[in-house]
Formats: sequence, structure tokens, C-alpha cells
Amino acid sequence: MENILALTNNISRIGQENPSSPDILGVELFENFFSADGQLDTYKLEKLDANSINRRELLTRFLLLSAVIDQGPDIVGVRQLLMMVTNDLYHSDVRFLHKPIAFFQELGIAIDHILEKHRSIKAVRSEVWARDNLSRASRYNLFMDNSTQTLNYAIFRWGVPLALPLLLEKDLAENKSHSPLLNYLESYPSAESMTYYLKSHERYGLGKAIGDKACHLFAKWLVSVFHLTRKNEPTWGPYSFEVPFDSNAGRVLWRTGYLLNWASEEDYIKHQVIQKGQGKGGLDYIRVTNIRGMATQRDITKEVSDAYIEISVNHLATHKKQPRKYEIQRLQHPFLMLGKQTVANFDDGLIHIGTQYCFNHAQPRCKECPQKSIVLDICIHPA
Repeated sequence: MENILALTNNISRIGQENPSSPDILGVELFENFFSADGQLDTYKLEKLDANSINRRELLTRFLLLSAVIDQGPDIVGVRQLLMMVTNDLYHSDVRFLHKPIAFFQELGIAIDHILEKHRSIKAVRSEVWARDNLSRASRYNLFMDNSTQTLNYAIFRWGVPLALPLLLEKDLAENKSHSPLLNYLESYPSAESMTYYLKSHERYGLGKAIGDKACHLFAKWLVSVFHLTRKNEPTWGPYSFEVPFDSNAGRVLWRTGYLLNWASEEDYIKHQVIQKGQGKGGLDYIRVTNIRGMATQRDITKEVSDAYIEISVNHLATHKKQPRKYEIQRLQHPFLMLGKQTVANFDDGLIHIGTQYCFNHAQPRCKECPQKSIVLDICIHPA
């Protein structure tokens, strides 16, 4: 187990040195939310902005929208798009974070700005993206789902997360709140529980507009990066949500041999984590989200087992007593706790390695990878 601890520690260290989060400082609306040294002024988050909405609530709304649209193929481009469109809409007096209904009332203006900024970002980013991904610049598209229709993108990816605070405001009209969205989110017993209902609640769930990865990405930003939650208990702390696994994480964890510590290649094929011949050029495809609920087939040391139980019961709050199985998507948590690392830093490390070195093609930059001293001899990569 020492090799796993070394790997998780190193990935977390890389993440701490290379944090990945939305550039909220670049959003003009939030400029006064920061102190002179560029740090978010957490002492003034309860200060009311317009429409009796406090700063904490405005940032929460922005981060939820960020998490939904952050699922695009180019993280840099997606975050630029959100920042630039937000600034443009506020310049046009469409104050959609203060009044979500404004986005729908001025949908034509929103679509015009999204189209314009997408074109300008594509002109700058497409060649870089194509080179890194061995693709064509003409294929650059931030709308997700291979969609080219701006109306669909605007309503589905922007509109649904903006509709949630709008609906909460209407439902709570008689009990006016300065932070209706955050109050709702914090009504759940843990950040992990919140991520489930954020997607699946019968009335308030975002459904297919948000994936499991995006739900956990939002939890990471809310709890560990921007510290917007007012909860102090461990169930809303650094181990209270799962890692936002995506293709970058799956690729890094597979190539480093991490995933083979918990199950065999045959097990992963059986659970369709490895999908033979479904990747680019007929290569195998790793769908890491299919790991969810998959139990390890390997022995676990008592120290790791005790830490896993502690996390499941007192942090994730998904169990009242010892779990019946050790789920692979949660097995990095005990090592992070034992190594005094955080889920947020671990995820940032996976993002940095996956987007800068461990590319999704046959020419990854393995010899330049910052974790090569630990995994170079065992790293599995295309010939």
C-alpha cells in the first residue's frame, strides 16, 4: 500500500501547486469581493448586494453554472466563455445571477453574446487545442454533446442551473432569504448527499443537465476551494465528497497502474470501465464513471479499512456503520486522509497531469510528467 500512498501524495502535491478553478476574479461583478492581495474576502460574504442577495449566494450561483458548463472539451476555453459572457451580459444590464429570470427574458441577448464569444475564443484556442489533442481546429466546440445549436446549449446548459435558484425563490417567496440556493444545498446532511440530490431530486434536481462529475466538481469548489459553505462539521469538510472523476482522471489513474491495485483488467472490462475498441482509432476506451459502485477485489490493510469506515460514516455520511464493500471510487480517500492531503488537491493534480501531459492519444508527454519519478517504470501508455 506504500506505493499507493506515494502516488496519491504526489498527485495531491502537484494539484496544490497547480490549482484548477474558475477565474472568478476575472468576473467584473466580483471585483469588490476580493481584498487588495487578490484573495476572496471571506469576512464580507454575508454583505448584501442588489436584490437582497448576499455575496455568498451570488458566488454559489456562479459556481453551479460553472460546474455544469465546465464539462466541455477545453477547460481553458470553457472558463473564458463563462467569464466573458457573464461580463457582457452585465454590461447589457442582464443581471442574471441576481435575477435568474433575466436570462430567459433576454434570451436573444444571451445567445448573441454566447455566439460572439465562442467565435472569438475558437479563433485563439482552436489551433492549440487541436495540436494537443491530435485533432483538427475546425472541430473545436465548447457547446458539449457535439451540439452546434446555441439555443439548445443556452437553455439546457445555462438555463437549467439558473432555473434552480429561480424556482427556489418562487417556492420561498413568503420566507424571503438572502441565500435561497445555498440554504437549500446545506439542508442535506453532507456534501456528498447534496451532490446526489443536486442531480436527482424530484423537484429541484438538474437531471441530465449535470453529470456526477460536475456535481462533485461543484462540491469541491463550494467546500474546499472557495469555502462558501457555512457548515463546520466533517460532513461538509475536505473528505465529505467524492473525487470528480472524468476522462482525465481515468486516464491518469489507469496509466499509472493505480486502478489495477483494486481490480483486474477483466473486472474492469466486465463493468464496462474498459470498453474494447470504443476509443479513437479503434483503441480501447476508459469510461471511468462506470467504476461507481464497483467493489475492490483486493485485500485492504486494517489501517486503510479503519480510515475508509471513518470517511464513510463521519465524512461522506453515506453509512451509519461499517460498509459492506470497499468502493473503488472512494478508495483514494483513506490514503489522502492518512497522507494529510485533500480531495480537492488530488483532483487538481489529476486535472493538471491529464490536460498537460497524459494526453488522450498515442503521444503523451510521459518523460516530462511531474510524477515520472514515481510511475515512469510502470506507466501504461500507448505504443
